[in-house]
Amino acid sequence: MSTNVLYDAPGPKSRRTSRIISVVGVVLVVALVAYVAYLLGRPRVSANGAVTASVLDPSRWDILLDRNLWRNIGRGWLATVQAAAVASVLAVAIGVLFSFLRTARTAWVRVPTTVVLEFFRGMPVLLMMLFILLVFSTGAFWAVVAALAVYNGALIGEALRSGIAALPRGQREAGLAIGLSPVQTRFAIEFPQAFRQMLPIILAQLVVLLKDTSLGYIVGYVELTRQGLNRLGTSYGSTYTFTLFAVVLVVYLVTNLVFSYVVRVVDRRTGRRGVVRTKGGGGGLGGPGLLARAGRPNIPATTGDASGGGGGGR
Repeated sequence: MSTNVLYDAPGPKSRRTSRIISVVGVVLVVALVAYVAYLLGRPRVSANGAVTASVLDPSRWDILLDRNLWRNIGRGWLATVQAAAVASVLAVAIGVLFSFLRTARTAWVRVPTTVVLEFFRGMPVLLMMLFILLVFSTGAFWAVVAALAVYNGALIGEALRSGIAALPRGQREAGLAIGLSPVQTRFAIEFPQAFRQMLPIILAQLVVLLKDTSLGYIVGYVELTRQGLNRLGTSYGSTYTFTLFAVVLVVYLVTNLVFSYVVRVVDRRTGRRGVVRTKGGGGGLGGPGLLARAGRPNIPATTGDASGGGGGGR
């Protein structure tokens, strides 16, 4: 008899049903792809009888050989990366500030910070861009950067707060026991461990931030989407609208896939690394050097592991 009833091997009837569902699913997917290819390959006839070549016609893609196209796409891509880079730095800084204020021990700091943080988390990014642009007259670039920085900073701050709250209590107690103040304990022991644990989540949020730069199209910021679909669309005409859309889509996909790959690499490395060791042989983010500077060199260093994190509180 199987030790796990929930994962017993399927019987003949279940296997037959699974094969039927798989075959039907494959047939439906192939039919959908064929229908989309038919729609794309069919010439378009306008109301006045004019015939437009199909999307798959080679004449619709000859602009890919135009250097001016890629020069302008490159400018739009650089504008997108520039806005995303500035907003990312500000978002991480705002997130760190929110995480410290959100975990403050005094209620008069913690409660207002919670209200402000929830307000920014609940406000749509596009409305925030429009508000900053219309009220403060900052220009399109800073409206995009400020809105993305504040919104994503609120999300990063909440992630860091969760990381700090998930640490064993022994981490804080060990810092206080060796003579560190609560602020020093937060900065030197708790926050580095929480930041390392939440780093994959922070990087994943920055991928979302990069994609959200396309909202700058609405406020007039000439990023990749506006450069590709608006300006180049006007230059080349409506015949190449789908071509320009495909180019912008591919550039976004490649950029995000590269960034997502970096996120996965960081996730694997931070997940595989259990204890950070120093040259002195001690482990943990605090390290023996921190304990020595605190005047207690003989106290064992705490680690970031759940198995060893509570040892400092004993």
